[in-house]
Amino acid sequence: MTRRLILASASPRRQELLQDLSYPFDIVAANCEEYFDRSLPIASAIEQIARQKALTVWEQHPEAVVLGADTMVCFKDQMMGKPENREDAYRMLKQLSGKTHTVVSGVAIVWKGKAELFHEKTSVTFYELEEELLERYLDSGEPYDKAGAYGIQGMGKLFVRELHGDYFNVMGLPIAAVYRHLKAYLEKN
Repeated sequence: MTRRLILASASPRRQELLQDLSYPFDIVAANCEEYFDRSLPIASAIEQIARQKALTVWEQHPEAVVLGADTMVCFKDQMMGKPENREDAYRMLKQLSGKTHTVVSGVAIVWKGKAELFHEKTSVTFYELEEELLERYLDSGEPYDKAGAYGIQGMGKLFVRELHGDYFNVMGLPIAAVYRHLKAYLEKN
């Protein structure tokens, strides 16, 4: 028998990845203010956002194991979340064009009010992005709910020249690492 698992995210990509674990889970989107603490190292600050999400949901469901996650695209000293509009998406993609960036996912597992935090980093290099492809991508509507304005599992895969690290981390959840951490919480002794 397993404990109840809740994914504190409305992300369809995270839901899809979590289904592969074969643990039943519920979805409760975290409704909380996301605060990026610039006094922390980037990975720790992203872990703290994941913690905020997981704790918010755990407070409503204290019997459950709650999984929270947050993903950010980091380029030089800039953190790229979801674009605000077409112009913002275009700006982000032009900055990433022909360059290497890092995708960081922070993960929090909350059980009995205590949070286990970890993160995964993946290095992604883009081809030089030609204007026609950029415009088609922006017209597709795909970039607007994704960190860094691209989804590697969709049309954004056409941008990627090289990747080092966990592909699924770029999708928003380093599922192999999540499995290894979650297993101890979900399987009752």
